[in-house]
Amino acid sequence: MDVGIDRDRCIGAGQCVLAAPDLFDQDEDDGLVVLLDPSPDPAHEAAAREAAAACPAEVITLRS
Repeated sequence: MDVGIDRDRCIGAGQCVLAAPDLFDQDEDDGLVVLLDPSPDPAHEAAAREAAAACPAEVITLRS
């Protein structure tokens, strides 16, 4: 799985960080999403899907 983000559309809600803290963080300066691992191992796939579903701005993309 590959994970992508669109920081330009991010609203800084932080739901991705709550759902998948190993994959996402928030920038200390602007609060926008930071992708920590664009190619997570299979153990993190469920968390990545949860984060994508929880994102109110729909800025997370998942590719198999």
